[in-house]
Amino acid sequence: MSSTGYSERPPMPDIGTRPWRDRAGDVSASEPVSVFALKSLLYPIIPIVTLVACLFWWDKPLVGPYLLVAVIAFLGVADLLDVVPLRITPASIMALRSLLDITLRWGMLMVFMYLLLRLSTLGMYFSGPVLTSWAIVTPIALWIGELAAQKYLLRSSVTRPTRRAVIIGASAVGLQLEQNLAGRPALQMSVAGYFEDRSVPRLPSECVDRMLGDLEDVAGYVTRNNIDIVYITLPMSPQPRILELLSSLRDSTASIYFVPDLKVFELVQPRFDLVDGIPVIAVCESPHYGVRGLAKRVSDVLISGTALLLISPVLLAVAIAVKLSSPGPVIYRQRRYGLDGKEIIVYKFRSLSVVEDGVTSYTQVGRNDSRVTRVGAFIRKTSLDELPQLFNVLSGDMSIVGPRPHAVAVNEQYRKQIPGYMVRHKVKPGITGWAQVNGYRGGDDLHSMTMRITYDLEYLRHWSLGLDLIIMLKTTSILWNDRHAY
Repeated sequence: MSSTGYSERPPMPDIGTRPWRDRAGDVSASEPVSVFALKSLLYPIIPIVTLVACLFWWDKPLVGPYLLVAVIAFLGVADLLDVVPLRITPASIMALRSLLDITLRWGMLMVFMYLLLRLSTLGMYFSGPVLTSWAIVTPIALWIGELAAQKYLLRSSVTRPTRRAVIIGASAVGLQLEQNLAGRPALQMSVAGYFEDRSVPRLPSECVDRMLGDLEDVAGYVTRNNIDIVYITLPMSPQPRILELLSSLRDSTASIYFVPDLKVFELVQPRFDLVDGIPVIAVCESPHYGVRGLAKRVSDVLISGTALLLISPVLLAVAIAVKLSSPGPVIYRQRRYGLDGKEIIVYKFRSLSVVEDGVTSYTQVGRNDSRVTRVGAFIRKTSLDELPQLFNVLSGDMSIVGPRPHAVAVNEQYRKQIPGYMVRHKVKPGITGWAQVNGYRGGDDLHSMTMRITYDLEYLRHWSLGLDLIIMLKTTSILWNDRHAY
């Protein structure tokens, strides 16, 4: 078992998430200018073009209010939408995934704009048909633009000269770096080989036949072979050999990059940032920062509000059934840990004959538990007892998707036994989560809880709106056939 309390990570769906996020657009200085320009400007410019086209179609002038919308769209799209995915992926999968992702993110931006125009009373200055057609046409244009950009970059990469790179440090990080570079042909970069001071028996087998020499051979090889980029995967420290290496490379024109190996820290949402010019690396961070947090909150409000309107008769029927089936309150209130470990009150339909506040003690419900009422057994099996938590979502204490909140007493018990347990509180707790749709809904033993935390932490590492959608779809598919619900 690793230092984080589990031996291996659960599989994640292929939804195109990337663990490292440094700045909007995720552009890199090591990329060709054409790639840099497309990634920086493709998405922001397309909404402006489609807005002008819609104004022309409806014979409306491009006046002040529309310029304001254009500016908001430019800034919002630059931050909210992801970059052009240039990895080698099956075309059909990539196209469908991109369309879904773009539509979801653009929809979030449209909701924000709609609320802004309504609250600011600026809506009267806009044409309804223009904005409606613009909202419909733009995600399609963004999608087509993305596909066209990928084809252009892949074709143009054939005519561009290939840039040569070497990797200093024959390690797992170096191998992964080479694999990532090979998976992005638009970068037009080839790795000539590796340099390493360690003996052959200590090297990964994949690197043995590609060794170019020791660290003292790097400068001469780089100069003689016109190497463009040097990647250093050795520990970033002022060791004599590192300082000598950097000094020897000053006589070349190659770009030099350090590639830190931070996997040993089991990072959660790692990203680079600057604090007044000082570079910092986020080791444990919430994925819901900036516009991403706004998008998550908007989706929660829309889904929970709509659901409460649609299922209000169901809520009333369950409340009546609970009240008539056994004495006690209809709504069960329990204190649990929420965002950043702060206590919240979670609402559920009462399914037990007794209630516990969960602070001093809490006994998980087991199979054939005598405390479960007849109505309680049904609403627990169908998860109807969780529906009042939609009010928790609407109030901002919870989210539709996230790690399930545990009673305070449970938290205090397992935080001492499972390293990294409290990291799950970097996001709001959810009605459903990645652990629950993978079969870890119940269980009060150490193994079950450890696996639940394992899935929760993987959710934090890979969070995206697309993953939330996958979890919601899987939740509906297993709702009526959950063998772990009792």
